[in-house]
Amino acid sequence: MRKPRLSRPVQRFLSHEEVARLARETPPPYDVLVILLAFTGLRFGEAAGLTVGDVDLARSRISVNWSVTESGSGELHRDSPKTYRRRTVPIPAFLRDRLAVHITGRAPDEPLFASPKGGLLRNSNFRHTIFDPAVKRAGLVPLTPHNLRDTAASLAVASGANVKSIQRMLGHASAAMTLDVYSGLFDAELDDVAGRMDDTAGDLFRD
Repeated sequence: MRKPRLSRPVQRFLSHEEVARLARETPPPYDVLVILLAFTGLRFGEAAGLTVGDVDLARSRISVNWSVTESGSGELHRDSPKTYRRRTVPIPAFLRDRLAVHITGRAPDEPLFASPKGGLLRNSNFRHTIFDPAVKRAGLVPLTPHNLRDTAASLAVASGANVKSIQRMLGHASAAMTLDVYSGLFDAELDDVAGRMDDTAGDLFRD
């Protein structure tokens, strides 16, 4: 029997203004988590696996060493990232400043974002108690935490980042995978290439 084809989740890309609106509607410290997901492209499990010591404020980098997954029975597991490749991701200055406040006075081995009752953050509980209500208040329904990863890719492309840099940020196995998942985001970039070629060589080929 032929295996059923897995469909990709519906992609959605927020603007800078929409990310800011969502962050304002999210109670602290999870407003910082929303910003982090939208500007680094971390998977939720990767963000849940971060510790305070993974934040390097001097270099404006975050080390992604672990990922938290939740089994069907509700058990949490702390494993290597999805592609088994640990990586570092850059963070913009405004996020670095917020993280600096968030980690002040905390031990390096503490979870960067713990659950309201302490311990590792669960995607299911986070969505039900924090994320989904904030999305509704912000008027952005429907939206999932994974859409913030899509948003990070979109904002990176809009900022002029090349596909190789975006691949490294997202932790994809290859640039080809990044292009496959987010091919539509690069249409405008292709138009820009054609425009630049016309600017530099067009006069030689016009009648």
